[in-house]
Amino acid sequence: MDLSQPISTAIPTLDGPVLAVLARTEQPLTGSRIHQLAASGSETGTRRVLRRLTMTGLVSATQVGSSVQYSLNREHLAAAAIIELATLRRRLIQEIMDAIGQWAQHPIHASLFGSAARGDGDLDSDVDLLIVHGFDDPPPEWSEQIDQLGDRVHRWSGNFMQTYELSTAGLADHLRAGEPIVDEWLRDCITVYGLDFRRLRAEISKDVVTR
Repeated sequence: MDLSQPISTAIPTLDGPVLAVLARTEQPLTGSRIHQLAASGSETGTRRVLRRLTMTGLVSATQVGSSVQYSLNREHLAAAAIIELATLRRRLIQEIMDAIGQWAQHPIHASLFGSAARGDGDLDSDVDLLIVHGFDDPPPEWSEQIDQLGDRVHRWSGNFMQTYELSTAGLADHLRAGEPIVDEWLRDCITVYGLDFRRLRAEISKDVVTR
């Protein structure tokens, strides 16, 4: 799945980015603004797509002064499918949340980071998952849970999951050493289980400072 344009999984043409823009808002937009937000193709191509989609009834066009404004016709029978496709990345995040919530052994923290969190990946991008646990020596079933989630993420999206796994002691070591990846976690992370990373980092930082 293209993590920056998930709708392209099923609609690989310019129609995909155009429909994704319209699915994200109920506010009518001009062709120029849709082209700008879609960040794909040419403005001429965007206007062609909009005219064709208007003919199908999926897109509504309204003359406002000298301009035409477009919106997704949410009563159209195909609209629900378009909205579903446009929110695939959000659904992937929710599926990961639900899966970790069902684990027998829970982490202290889990979050997405990297392109999956930023939404700027592509078909070859990994789904990067940070997991912080409290084990000195994780039991075998712990690793099995992570492996099973990786398999499910690949089935859900076609993307491979890369896990950055460490204990709270390991995270303390990262903070103490000023590891650059910590800044990436702070900037991009989307918490999918447990404490928010910024709060966890603040709590562990107190221990690091007092030792």
